[in-house]
Amino acid sequence: MLDRAAIAARIPHQGTMCLLDAVVGWSADHIACRANSHTDPANPLRADGRLGAAAGIEYAAQAMAVHGALLAAGDGPPRQGYLTSVRGVELHVARLDDRPGHLDVRAERLSGDAGHILYQFSVEHDGRCLLAGRAAVVLDASVLQETPR
Repeated sequence: MLDRAAIAARIPHQGTMCLLDAVVGWSADHIACRANSHTDPANPLRADGRLGAAAGIEYAAQAMAVHGALLAAGDGPPRQGYLTSVRGVELHVARLDDRPGHLDVRAERLSGDAGHILYQFSVEHDGRCLLAGRAAVVLDASVLQETPR
């Protein structure tokens, strides 16, 4: 299990923007994390005193970033990833900050190659799915060459 400090050492998100508190399990195809920051009044994603459910996409994106860093651990520094799209997102609640205790954040790698990865993600609380969807990630976008026309 990785704690918050170990997560922050692996992703670019620092301070209150590092939303995850623990990695509770992972493999080559999935990661499971835990977060408590959704109830923090200083959460940087809050607007008008509340944390909307769509903010859960950022929780999932950070889980994907940690997953990439863990997979790259034996191959040198992790590659920079950029969330390029989210699809099929279903929000089952309006907000996240009214849920006591922790959130369970999961991401599963569905497919990928050297430059692109497709993940399926979910954010749950006490066994109930709060939001779910798919996300596409581009790795090292600066080195991808434009296709000739």
